[in-house]
Amino acid sequence: MARTIMLQGTGSDVGKTVLVAGLCRLAANAGLTVRPFKPQNMSNNAAVADDGGEIGRAQWLQSMAARTPSSVHMNPVLLKPQSENGSQIIVQGRVFGQAKGRDYQRLKPQLLGAVLESFENVCAGADLVVVEGAGSPAEINLRTGDIANMGFATKAGVPVVLVGDINRGGVIASLVGTQAILDEGDRAMIAGYLINKFRGDVSLFDDGIRAIEGLTGWPCFGVVPWLRAATRLPAEDSVVLERLARSGTGALKIAVPMLPRIANFDDLDPLRAEADVELVFVRGGERLPADASLVILPGSKSTISDLADLRVQGWDRDLAAHVRRGGRVIGICGGYQMLGRTVRDPLGIEGGRIEAAGLALLDVETEMAPEKTVRNSQARSSEYDVSLAGYQIHLGVTRGPDCVRPSAIIDGAPDGALSADGRIMGTYLHGLFGSDAYRARLLQSFGLSGERRNYRDSVEQALDEIAGELERHLDPHWLAGLLG
Repeated sequence: MARTIMLQGTGSDVGKTVLVAGLCRLAANAGLTVRPFKPQNMSNNAAVADDGGEIGRAQWLQSMAARTPSSVHMNPVLLKPQSENGSQIIVQGRVFGQAKGRDYQRLKPQLLGAVLESFENVCAGADLVVVEGAGSPAEINLRTGDIANMGFATKAGVPVVLVGDINRGGVIASLVGTQAILDEGDRAMIAGYLINKFRGDVSLFDDGIRAIEGLTGWPCFGVVPWLRAATRLPAEDSVVLERLARSGTGALKIAVPMLPRIANFDDLDPLRAEADVELVFVRGGERLPADASLVILPGSKSTISDLADLRVQGWDRDLAAHVRRGGRVIGICGGYQMLGRTVRDPLGIEGGRIEAAGLALLDVETEMAPEKTVRNSQARSSEYDVSLAGYQIHLGVTRGPDCVRPSAIIDGAPDGALSADGRIMGTYLHGLFGSDAYRARLLQSFGLSGERRNYRDSVEQALDEIAGELERHLDPHWLAGLLG
């Protein structure tokens, strides 16, 4: 029987994802069969699991940390926001349907069976399963029918460690306040707590630990410092992009418009890690920088809606000026669709307008179709004749004259399009910048040295560093019991 532990937060963005990844790597380094699990995730950053189907990108990273194949069962419910109050629902890797927030609250109890089935699947043959909650159990208004936090923990019998973020302030109140509003059954599931993102001398918080224990009776399992290596991991949440609005001061400036439904933006992380690259995420109300050499249109969960917002921001005019100056453009997935002449959605799959004029930078047209392409792929770049590895998650078929110049050959078939002058490129392949040879050739095409770096190795090293920090700062007795 697998040992289990669940990390829940006093709020969102307290660092649960990184802590779960670090614990998974720590256990894997100790020789254990460890697996991550998240009952419900909300993110437009999705991955294709090794057994097919979509999961949150964070659970894909955590499976990498655990050195185990990823599975749709590691994240049985994935919500992909399409509008301000509606999401596409993915259950065990496949599209289940769409629902607005209030409708989803009524739907959740029907999904508990799938969640518990997936949890049993993940536990089979494992020594340890590390579970990540979503949001906070303190959101007691969402407790009825909950499958993400205490609703899952109580049904599955998984002990909970509550994580508080000291960096945002008020960590004592957030922990004590969470205990105060939980009902008795939920409160009984909490084994202890962790303090995360501490800067400075940990001993300065000794009185805080005594105060929390005195008010809650919970033991402290450790005070985790600010984990610098976490910045080298793929970003899970678009909230992070607000903090990373500009990274690097390199010779090559790359601009990325932050679309409201931006998806799979971790495509850009390998470029962000390059010393010679300045990656600028352009927020609403800002102009695309005129000195950018490359503009990347990222993936989108709602292409037509984001295309309309792009025009509202004036980025279509900025992009046209960028191209007139000789700048280059790469569109990925939804960004590729926007580069064409027209995007049609006759069945209303995206839930909004059924047709929109594109940016007309590529002579192609896209029509949305109900069949969703979800697969890991091997490919070869037509531009640089180097191998690529990535994945596809998209609706729609794109055709047109510029497709006679495919940007890549994916799984033996032509994909994407190149303009006649080669300065505009579109592709459905996510992850292409993670291919070291391609990234090196791309940087060389802008006059940089393009020294070939192994991006995957840098992520692996970051995971090992985080595991080492956890081993040093977590309570050794608690950790020994967890690792067996």
